Amino acid sequence: MEATLGENLRSLRLSRNIDQKTVAERAGVSLKALKNLEGGHGSTLKTLVSVLRAYGREEWLGSVAPVATINPLTVVRGPELRQRARPKILKLPPNSVRHTS
Repeated sequence: MEATLGENLRSLRLSRNIDQKTVAERAGVSLKALKNLEGGHGSTLKTLVSVLRAYGREEWLGSVAPVATINPLTVVRGPELRQRARPKILKLPPNSVRHTS
């Protein structure tokens, strides 16, 4: 995934005919950080966001992290599970007789 993302960013930069040094300066990141990002060798989220902003392509983040459609706070909780269980004791009236088979 990192390699594909890096290739896409590199292709975008080359299609705009911009060198790495210029992009790094516009993004406010080091040249080494940009090279790592484009090479798929890992980078920070901050570097990725800064480079996308420098390209004016923040909308790419929507495809990486889509908006959640389910809010976990609205999910109805099920019944709480008991942590311990005691055996239920069958209480019979004092004058009753038990039948065993």
